[in-house]
Amino acid sequence: MTLALLFPGQGSQSVGMGAALADAFPSAREVFAEVDDALGQKLSMLMREGPEDQLTLTENAQPALMAVSLAAIRALGAEFGVDVSRAGFVAGHSLGEYSALAAAGALSIGDTARLLKLRGQAMQRAVPVGQGAMASLIGPKTDLALAEAAAVAGAEVGVCVVANDNNAGNIVISGEKGAVDRAIEKAKELGARAIPLNVSAPFHCPLMQPAADEMAVALADAKIVAPLVPVVANVTARPESDPEAIRRLLVEQVTGRVRWRESMEWLATEGAVTRFAEVGSGKVLTGMAKRIAPDVESMPLNTPEDLEAFAKGL
Repeated sequence: MTLALLFPGQGSQSVGMGAALADAFPSAREVFAEVDDALGQKLSMLMREGPEDQLTLTENAQPALMAVSLAAIRALGAEFGVDVSRAGFVAGHSLGEYSALAAAGALSIGDTARLLKLRGQAMQRAVPVGQGAMASLIGPKTDLALAEAAAVAGAEVGVCVVANDNNAGNIVISGEKGAVDRAIEKAKELGARAIPLNVSAPFHCPLMQPAADEMAVALADAKIVAPLVPVVANVTARPESDPEAIRRLLVEQVTGRVRWRESMEWLATEGAVTRFAEVGSGKVLTGMAKRIAPDVESMPLNTPEDLEAFAKGL
């Protein structure tokens, strides 16, 4: 069996996430305390109690989602003797790539929390609220070719690109609001449904270049070591273990496309993965995995019961 551990991205957050892990495992509580200390913020209290609008803020959601994922990883090791090295690969969706790197030991938890806090703030600063937009193109006719055609139509008005190639039937576009509105019209003409997303900024598009510049400075000073297992990078959909390449790819990721479908296809074929386990809050990536690689077993790991069953099944 070849295992790949997957780490969720923004949108998987919810009030109360991680509480069951903290209540059950001292090792999980240690992770939440480390993140609180690194940020000088009671993020764990915000995660447990809300309010939801504060947790949803990009600068809070990003480190919070990482904290839940790493609490689950720490508990797997401390309570059940399952180390990340049991996996063949790790991968994370957008901010989840940072969680994957921390889980694989390439980044410390404290540094990861601080980098994600800055990443969220920098992304918010990059584009004034209301000037950017994102939309999800969904439905059986939605594939990359349709999404690219819609983005091209939008680009006649302003910046508009494919931001997240999640899976067939679920592709996200991002850019200037007027351009995304035009792309939505084109997508509907081509037979897709289009849903504007309630996001605070247009992620993974060229408008994020100021945020990429900020992250380049921060990542230049970050200590990154070779991960215990290869990390499949969002922007290349291929495994990477070289610290300097990881540093460069994390900068490119801010403006670049999240090639999740390609990443999962590579893991299921070239990587010969037979089991996907989504570590952290929610089940979004588990659902995507089942659509992209239906022959590969997929499961979420976000409750104490999930961790116990997973460990027993290895």
